[in-house]
Amino acid sequence: MTNLILIFAAQILLFYAVASVGDELGRTMNGKHLGPYKKEKLTHLRVYWHNSVNGRNPSSVMIQQPVLNSSLFGSITMMDDPLTFDVPRNATEVGQAQGMYVAAAQGEIGFLMVMNFAFTTGKYNGSTITILGRNVVMSKVREMPVVGGSGIFRFARGYVEARTKSFDLKAAMPELRRGVRRGRVTDAVAPNQLPQTPTEKKPKKSTVKAPKPVAGGVTGVAERPRTRLAARKLKEEDKEIPQEIPVVVPSKDSDIDKNKGKEVVVEEEKKDMAIGNDSGGSNKAAAQEEEGNTAPFPERVQVGGSPLYKVERKLGKGGFGQVFVGRRISGGNDRSAGASILEVALKFEHRSSKGCNYGPPHEWQVYNTLGGSHGVPRVHFKGRQGDYYVMVMDMLGPSLWDLWNTSGQAMSSEMVACIAVESLSILEKMHAKGYVHGDVKPENFLLGQPSTSQEKKLFLVDLGLATKWREGGSGQHVEYDQRPDMFRGTVRYASAHAHLGRTASRRDDLESLAYTLIFLHRGRLPWQGYQGDNKSFLVCKKKMATSPDMLCCFCPPPFKQFLEIVVNMKFDEEPNYGKLVSLFQDLLGENPAIRPINTEGAQKIIFQVGQKRGRLSIGEEEEDAPRKKVRLGVPATQWISIYNARQPMKQRYHYNVADIRLAQHIERGIADGLLISCVSSCSNLWALIMDAGTGFTHQVYELSPVFLHKEWIMEQWEKNYYISSIAGASNGSSLVVMSKGTQYTQQSYKVSDSFPFKWINKKWREGFHVTSMATAGNRWGVVMSRNSGYSEQVVELDFLYPSEGIHRRWDGGFRITSTAATTDQAALILSIPRRRLVDETQETLRTSQFPSTHVKEKWGKNLYLASLSYGRTVS
Repeated sequence: MTNLILIFAAQILLFYAVASVGDELGRTMNGKHLGPYKKEKLTHLRVYWHNSVNGRNPSSVMIQQPVLNSSLFGSITMMDDPLTFDVPRNATEVGQAQGMYVAAAQGEIGFLMVMNFAFTTGKYNGSTITILGRNVVMSKVREMPVVGGSGIFRFARGYVEARTKSFDLKAAMPELRRGVRRGRVTDAVAPNQLPQTPTEKKPKKSTVKAPKPVAGGVTGVAERPRTRLAARKLKEEDKEIPQEIPVVVPSKDSDIDKNKGKEVVVEEEKKDMAIGNDSGGSNKAAAQEEEGNTAPFPERVQVGGSPLYKVERKLGKGGFGQVFVGRRISGGNDRSAGASILEVALKFEHRSSKGCNYGPPHEWQVYNTLGGSHGVPRVHFKGRQGDYYVMVMDMLGPSLWDLWNTSGQAMSSEMVACIAVESLSILEKMHAKGYVHGDVKPENFLLGQPSTSQEKKLFLVDLGLATKWREGGSGQHVEYDQRPDMFRGTVRYASAHAHLGRTASRRDDLESLAYTLIFLHRGRLPWQGYQGDNKSFLVCKKKMATSPDMLCCFCPPPFKQFLEIVVNMKFDEEPNYGKLVSLFQDLLGENPAIRPINTEGAQKIIFQVGQKRGRLSIGEEEEDAPRKKVRLGVPATQWISIYNARQPMKQRYHYNVADIRLAQHIERGIADGLLISCVSSCSNLWALIMDAGTGFTHQVYELSPVFLHKEWIMEQWEKNYYISSIAGASNGSSLVVMSKGTQYTQQSYKVSDSFPFKWINKKWREGFHVTSMATAGNRWGVVMSRNSGYSEQVVELDFLYPSEGIHRRWDGGFRITSTAATTDQAALILSIPRRRLVDETQETLRTSQFPSTHVKEKWGKNLYLASLSYGRTVS
């Protein structure tokens, strides 16, 4: 045993010396003196430590009281806890967990944890492991580094993952998952940190758990698998809940309101609820609503002439209701469809829920249209009983998520291909009736009831977020719109357009289906794990930055082809369902009868495609026109310049202007009868446009090291100047131009860490319109004015240049009036002027360099620079 330990130690020292070339150790120690070279060893441990704070012999004692009674901040607690390999407190001790907690957080229960695991028995006897890191107790997972050790763990490096096993008056057991790596830092993904509610305020005992030793390689207990095979063995438990809530990231700054002759108002935006956990859609609004609905579920149900049903076990819940098993007891009209069925699904939705609005649920109307269609379960009865609206539906079997989770969290290519083609056939029928589902994901695809003829048939359920893509009367496609503060769906699987608040259309269902298929095959999507108030922003950013090549690199080619087609679809484009189904045809088994999923619906589409192709003569094979790909996975920034038709006038531009030369250019322009119409920035250098057609009578400006200097702006407001143009630099500085001779009568501005659409929408209702925008780094500054000359405004916001949205707005009579962009997003404000323009011509241009040559070309067409910004245009 001694020899073995010495060999391990030699391996550690040798690797450390090799990895430390350049530091003192690397210069003074010779690897030859440290023993034979062998590969590094990776050790996984699962241990528990039991922390008692009360009783006759407490193992955890507070030696320094907190600074304030209201928090633990400043307190120090010493520990000497039993260390075991098993959960029970009386399990065989293998050592001691000795160290201290230093409360180092004021706004949460967060400690600096210093811990030594000292092993006193077994093969690790005499060795220690040292942990030093931040332990936020209420987080589900706390990752901390292993900073060293002794004995066979000498020079160890690695990480620990602590989880609370239980937490009550007598015992609390955070589970520790450890991957101790000897000689090299482990490359591990940060685990999901989900908020965890404490069960008791005054725990008396706690136990901490970490992985038990596993001989010879990778264990399945680590949070992040090191191989794809290991990934299939891990169990995922984060099911997803859809949501339909405003996505708002509150700003730390305030908006400033200038009102002539009145007190200056400083408004503060209240902190809004945002998206919850990684499951892509924990709807906090729905959760609060459910807590408020204290009415108990009835024990028996009879609605709309149905039989009497006994309410039994709960099957699950969605974004707008909960589903239980209903067993027929008696009654019912024998001539009614479904009256003789012994077991049904009962869906309850509280009358005050968001889906009801104190009337029958929106889902009822959708089922009236779709119920019984291919792949949609039948609704036999519905009605209200007490405080709940109740639907009596067909009983179905497990969801695709359940199936995926119980089959090793990975599905074969054939299985996923069957799901793909049958899902497409279901969506085709749903779309043909004028609806988009709005929440396509594995949890909403269910198989038929087991041990019946329907057990291999696929169904799509939960129609609470379904909307019409086609007008009922005219049959025309619904109009395009964008509301960046509204999100509908489940974060993990939602389309990028849904994240950005665009009107739902058929393309969104197909993009969600693409993510569903990739998830079922790969077991994970790259954007899982994001947390915080800006989760939807981060997930959408990741989706837009992930090319089909990257996302489908471990999938058969049809997955990539399918994704490329659907993410490039236009808003009102009719999907070619036949082509999409045919992509997966080669992955299907030859005999439909033995396929894992019934593909009867898809077979009809395949047959129709075959007939259509048969009617085409040689050389007439259909070919789609090549399209420009929108998600390249290589983000880029460019100049965005907007040109308006004007009567001939004098205009001048300057770019790459340093701070010290700015005044020189402005004074020269003023001397020539020009005033500033637009300013912008790139690489901390300024660009400004000066012309003779502003209509202003006088101007002042300030170059400030802060983004929109509040005191200076308010001072100029008092002198009857109004903000006419703003720009921000990536270093946080800003250039603000204020003018006299504008038509504005009142003005307000806001600085925000995210695009402040909610505030803009509020100001629209108050009669303001956006008149200037700018960014500084990732911060947004938006100026809104009364009496702006606009009758209506809209926003186009995207992680790339929103070309399709702009063209649709142009068709609706809008013209771009403001632009701004960060390195992540581009935003354009489009307006309808109160007075119709003589010439409404407008052109846009995107260039990598300042468009000096193009500006001169536009002047020749009487098109003049009206707006300018630099930022994200390509995703």
